[in-house]
Amino acid sequence: MCAKLDIGEFISFGDDDALLTLIWILPVLIFVLYGQRIQLYITSNEIKKKIIELGQYTTDSRNDLLAYTKREVGANLDEKIDRFLEYFTIMPVDMDPAGMVERVRHVIRLREDSTRAHIRSLAPDLPESEIARTQTLVEVCATLRSLYSMINHMFLTAKRQKNYPLILPLQMILPFVMQQAEALRSSIPAFERCVPVGDGIGPVVVGSMMTGLEKRDVAFQTVAADSEMEGRRLVLVKAKGPMPTVGRINDALDSVIRESKPDAIVMVDAALKLEGEESGIVAHGFGAAMGGSGAERAEIEALATQAQIPVHSVIVKQSVNDALAPMPKAIADSAGKAHEALRTAILENTKAGQLVAVIGVGNTSGVLQ
Repeated sequence: MCAKLDIGEFISFGDDDALLTLIWILPVLIFVLYGQRIQLYITSNEIKKKIIELGQYTTDSRNDLLAYTKREVGANLDEKIDRFLEYFTIMPVDMDPAGMVERVRHVIRLREDSTRAHIRSLAPDLPESEIARTQTLVEVCATLRSLYSMINHMFLTAKRQKNYPLILPLQMILPFVMQQAEALRSSIPAFERCVPVGDGIGPVVVGSMMTGLEKRDVAFQTVAADSEMEGRRLVLVKAKGPMPTVGRINDALDSVIRESKPDAIVMVDAALKLEGEESGIVAHGFGAAMGGSGAERAEIEALATQAQIPVHSVIVKQSVNDALAPMPKAIADSAGKAHEALRTAILENTKAGQLVAVIGVGNTSGVLQ
């Protein structure tokens, strides 16, 4: 016969050990039943603060752009500027990779040319340098707005569905998004005043080599000059400063190769440093050093491969903030080291009498030639 179960033998609120056991079990039950909601609530509050900050970046950048256009153009262009900021770009279908580079380049240039034409229509007498400056500011503001819209969409979707796993990817990418947003926000005063930014270290190095030389236009917003270094003939190429533009380096290189095939190509550009590395470190490597969509770099690689021209690169490592903010002292001080690395790359990989194409890659805001 079964013995009668006495609950009091197992749980007695008068017993200290049993009470402690109950106190320990209750939190476990709460976390089992509501743990995901608690995590979602805590994580959501942290993310919401960052989204509010990102939204403030977007609003401040738009206000700065409107103030700039009103000051330079002398008209209230709020509605038209807002329309520019809502522009979007649909990348070509990548199911068939054949001709992908040409299609990407076509779409990107269509956006650039259309934006430039619309800005010119607002102020027909605006000089080319001011158009380039306004276009750069529009692109920065549009990128910030796009980042804010994407992050806010992911956050509201996860919150509405009360889906904690859905918010985890957002929590992981948010620090990187905020770093990029802070860099974009800090770039606006630099582009407004047309001062050099960290990304312009390539044009700074090559532009200093152009001083006193005769320049010629070789592509849209891109110039070249002929020089010499210890018996080597140099063709120096960079975007046309001091307006904020990256030029069209691929078209310029195509023009140089058609005119006289170089024996080597050396590119100077900024590159993102790894965590733990210091800004301003100079390194020499191989291949085309160029960021962006990849279309221009792919064309440069195709030109070099077709003509069997070796491509060398000199990079100056820096953070995202350094690249878009007014050029920090550490980056500016590295120009001499980058020039010496460029000289070494030319002398070690070419012979006297050979022709070398030296390309300064990057935004040439505030950088003369």
